[in-house]
Amino acid sequence: MPLDTLTTQPPQRSSPLAGTALLAAGAAAFVCISGRSLPDTVGSHFAASGNATGFLPRALYLRLTLIFVVLLPLAINLVASLSLRSVNARVNIPNRDYWLAPERKAESVEFVRRQIARFSAMLMVFICYVHWLVVRANALTPPLLSSPWFMAGLIAFLVSALLWATNFLRRFRAVA
Repeated sequence: MPLDTLTTQPPQRSSPLAGTALLAAGAAAFVCISGRSLPDTVGSHFAASGNATGFLPRALYLRLTLIFVVLLPLAINLVASLSLRSVNARVNIPNRDYWLAPERKAESVEFVRRQIARFSAMLMVFICYVHWLVVRANALTPPLLSSPWFMAGLIAFLVSALLWATNFLRRFRAVA
């Protein structure tokens, strides 16, 4: 093939929703496989001390966990992606008029889509982590959740969310 017929277009990036769906499939598999070791009655709510205060049948616990680990992040991503496709999309960002001007709108909307996909992924990972702690807690009799590990995971998620928000706002704060 002659060199002059090659294009120099940038490679196509995958859809943020497709990446989220792939991660969701992995998260669902993790919940289903790790959930096999749960007892028939799962300690699913824990006091600050780590003691189980609420119980669910395993099948119901796993269904609810799958809803939170898969459907919630996918719904956030899907609703955002669909609403951003609208011509009249309401995007509340700093310096909105500048960043949504016709020459910058496509790039700005794509950045928002990717950031939402990243947040959805962070949420999935955090919920999977909490599920893993619940599985470990239910390996003990009576079930006992490790409060320090839960707090460490919660702090890590909150710090990640803060960094995510800072990155998001920083992108739109400066006007060229």
